[in-house]
Amino acid sequence: MSTTMFAAFNISFSPSWVLSKREDTVLPVDRFTFELKKKFTISDLDTNLTDCSGVIEIPENSDLEVIRQEITALLTELFRLPKDNEIYTLTLSPCEKPEEEVPADRIPTVAEILRLDAPAKKSRNQKSDSPVKSKAKKEENGAETTLRQIGRLVAADEFKELADECIKIAPHIKKFGTFEAFTHRSYLVSVNDGYGLTTYLNLFADLIEELGLFKFTTKNRVVEVTLGSPQKKTPMDSPFSAAESYFQRSGGRIICIDISEWMTETDEKDFRDFLKMIDLHAGENIVFFRVPFVEKNVLMEIHANLNDQLFIRDFSIIPFDAAELDICASAMLQDMGFTMDEGAWEIFRERIAEEKNDGRFYGINTVRKVVLEMIYRKQLSDASAGNGNSHICGNEIMQLVSADSGYNRTGMQMLQDLVGMDGIRQRVEEIIAQIEASVRNKELGVPCIHMRFVGNPGTGKTTVARIIGKILKEKGILRNGSFFEYSGRDFCGRYVGETAPKTAGICRDAYGSVLFIDEAYSLYRDDAISTSDYGREAIDTLVAEMENHRTDLVVIMAGYPDEMEKLMNGNIGLKSRMPYQIDFPNYSRQQLSDIFLGMAEKNFTYKDDFENTVRSYFNALPDELIGAKDFSNARFARNLFERTWGKAVLRCQMSQKKCSELTVEDFSLAASEKEFQSNVQKKHKPIGFI
Repeated sequence: MSTTMFAAFNISFSPSWVLSKREDTVLPVDRFTFELKKKFTISDLDTNLTDCSGVIEIPENSDLEVIRQEITALLTELFRLPKDNEIYTLTLSPCEKPEEEVPADRIPTVAEILRLDAPAKKSRNQKSDSPVKSKAKKEENGAETTLRQIGRLVAADEFKELADECIKIAPHIKKFGTFEAFTHRSYLVSVNDGYGLTTYLNLFADLIEELGLFKFTTKNRVVEVTLGSPQKKTPMDSPFSAAESYFQRSGGRIICIDISEWMTETDEKDFRDFLKMIDLHAGENIVFFRVPFVEKNVLMEIHANLNDQLFIRDFSIIPFDAAELDICASAMLQDMGFTMDEGAWEIFRERIAEEKNDGRFYGINTVRKVVLEMIYRKQLSDASAGNGNSHICGNEIMQLVSADSGYNRTGMQMLQDLVGMDGIRQRVEEIIAQIEASVRNKELGVPCIHMRFVGNPGTGKTTVARIIGKILKEKGILRNGSFFEYSGRDFCGRYVGETAPKTAGICRDAYGSVLFIDEAYSLYRDDAISTSDYGREAIDTLVAEMENHRTDLVVIMAGYPDEMEKLMNGNIGLKSRMPYQIDFPNYSRQQLSDIFLGMAEKNFTYKDDFENTVRSYFNALPDELIGAKDFSNARFARNLFERTWGKAVLRCQMSQKKCSELTVEDFSLAASEKEFQSNVQKKHKPIGFI
């Protein structure tokens, strides 16, 4: 008598490949499972955007290897995959016959729960949880269970392991009544702002309450508090007072304490006294300690100091990479019933890059903000056109990216449009040709495509760097061609152990794109400077990233000539990896006039007397200003134009007229302001304003 056998399978598709199929009417996962069910008897099937899992009944006269071959053949046939597959991973292993119901005396794991009771599809107008952030309280009418919400979290493997651990131990704790063994444990979590800490805390609260491991006695089950700086403590103002106040109240909550400011002070007496106070209240509350995402060795050192007095369990939440951010955005759009074309996705990624460029990026919170901005812009466009649909096109949301992002123009067109850059244009074309030749000719070895831009402020370094990324993408050398702009000190963390992961994370964002580092020399400190400065650590990490991703990342460092020379001489590893240098001279008076008038004619008309007045002003700029190290060049012209624009808008508002023309009066009022007037040689006084 033959015995029916079963095999558990899991298929995980590459997130970037899934996103490349977003225009398909059916997701790859859904298409595959539909065809798979035609060939095999499947149970416990569960799917999400990139993964599917379940149990296959193995037909008689078949075995595990035959099943593997048939699944592989099906995948290859459906998606026309190459032999050297990097699109998916397949795991297949023998298993017991799946049970129809979970036994009452056993709590299933997260993985098992994810294969049970898939929720009904929600309507477009019904609020839905994304794969990243889910509500703590379960909705009625078949909403997702807490465990399903945990299972759908992105980049949270260690948190999921913690959930599994709680699930496994819960029956034993309840059986023997050893609740203190659980409630006396505290947690150390390493996570950056905007990556779901509040969500994790609330999901954990849901989980342990449902498992019967902890009873909450307060309405606000989760509170978050930050310890004050150890450098600012005074006898009258303790950095611990806010946190201590929660322990002095009745227990029954999760208390999360941000100890980032104390990361290097966890062995200090005041902090250890604070831990003693927490230990006195052990079991009354569940305590989490939060620090930013740091290197594992630093986290373990903090763990050791906390664990001297408390029972600590730590875990980390890794910041999302570009593909994971795309998945988050795709899920949010899907929940709201929207899709996007490739042009809109390019704008989304450009907008995310802009959000990151100021060094303040809040993960999923920023993604949600951008998604909502896109939907609003799309619907505003529909309202103006008198129609509407749920498919977002790039031309409907172009206002979300800066005008100089180059959307709908080629890189070479943008390069040709630059004023006063004939020499630089020729140099860029030479470099691009060299890079293209070395990439095409494998015999020349692996090319190094990092660059140095040397010049004073406002000489076009950022603009040219952005264009180079676009050209390299158009030529197939870079796969994304996005532009990430940071200053040198943006790479340095605030705390020990934060710099290396922060720098590596910035580089990871820029894989396939351009990473532009302005004021790069600010990373360099000579030996006389305290070793507590994190610039050298950032440079070491940068050098490693530049070498390891030399064909998939263009790092462009920019700054003043003297300072950049000092940086290169002080870091031979940098100099040898940046073979290309472009020198950016200051603009001439004629070129500054052309830049100003070029900006003006894009949106306004003007008469000859306006042009003459503008040229007279720039011709009057003194030599010592034009040649000064800190003269802002094109930025100076842009600032003056924007001030002129503002004067014109005010004039037209007062007269209730449409603002379409710039006048001599507008320019004279703008140029007479102190920051512009002080730059003109008084002896010239060419246009009569003071």
